Amino acid sequence: MNKFYLLLLLPLLVFTACKTASKAYDKGDYNQAINLAVKKLQKDPGDGESIAIVKAAYKNASAIHQDKIRILSNGNDVDKYEKIYNEYQQLQRLYEIVRENPSLSRQVKAVDYSEHLTTYREKAADTWYEKGVTDMKEATKLGSRNAYYAFARAEKFRPQDREIQQLKVKAYEAAVVRVVVLPIDSYNSGYGNYGGYGYRNSSYQFRNFEQELVRNLKYSFNNDFVKFYTEYEARSENLQPDETLEIRMGRLEIGRPYDQSHTRNVSKEVVVREIVYKPDSVVKQYGRVSAQVTTTRRTSVSSGELYVTSRDSKGRVLWSDLFRGEHRWQSEFATYRGDERALSPNDRALMNRYDSEMPREEEIYDEILREMQQDMNYRMRSYYNRYF
Repeated sequence: MNKFYLLLLLPLLVFTACKTASKAYDKGDYNQAINLAVKKLQKDPGDGESIAIVKAAYKNASAIHQDKIRILSNGNDVDKYEKIYNEYQQLQRLYEIVRENPSLSRQVKAVDYSEHLTTYREKAADTWYEKGVTDMKEATKLGSRNAYYAFARAEKFRPQDREIQQLKVKAYEAAVVRVVVLPIDSYNSGYGNYGGYGYRNSSYQFRNFEQELVRNLKYSFNNDFVKFYTEYEARSENLQPDETLEIRMGRLEIGRPYDQSHTRNVSKEVVVREIVYKPDSVVKQYGRVSAQVTTTRRTSVSSGELYVTSRDSKGRVLWSDLFRGEHRWQSEFATYRGDERALSPNDRALMNRYDSEMPREEEIYDEILREMQQDMNYRMRSYYNRYF
């Protein structure tokens, strides 16, 4: 039964495929029309309508690609040979589709463009190679970066060319901006061409801050042409940096808690006396009780400042910025005078907070440094992505 229905369905599928190829042809999508018609011919090699679609679509597609090639040939863009090569690639794909189908190869006069591909592959490689050599002569970071991209394009057309590979590596090494991040509170008195190192804060928190900062810059930075190093790494590799980042901790204050208090009077109707006449007869007497509640809001604001300066290899300031971090702590508690029965559940909860204490200094420092680091990471990435 299944085979029977399959035999009935097959002509319908073939008819649908042919109609789809016709639609693609009518829309001017000649490559798609050829692909769909060829699928039909694989099932029915003698289908005249599909052969006719391939003939017409191949002719029109070839004319379009040839027109593009003529226009590109008259241009002066550096990538014109690469674009011409891409056009010939598409023409060659059409040729291969026709050649692989026996029912088409005898009726469609497809042209083999393999020699054109070889010619324009070489021309594209030569053009990008020459551009890379020219860019390298600028002897600037930007010129070297452009040269790297040019050699990478040339390598695409000559993947086995050792000279192009070596020039690409050389261009990259010349294009990279190497930045050494100096320790916090270091002062330039002897690194590279202009100084050395003096005092540095020995707090483990600052050391962790430095390490996390450099780690984020190294591995979260989205610019392949900027590399960051610690002072230790630079000395170990005998590296002469293009830039150094000086990080100096400025004001760092743990805020003193200050209180804001307000007092309010509260009252409530409560049972003040119960008269028991007998076990099942109890009379309750009500009265109003009052209390004075004093609510205190204790607040502390701690803050810090961090100065960052970027210098070139001669000590000249390239960029500087100030980063701030802040830690806010707040607690609320209450005391009362009077009758406790006048207190609400919220008032009682505030009474239990009386012993609330400020966070430890280490926790406050961690929060301030964390805010600084987030701001630094964002603004430093923006700076280096803009200029390099």
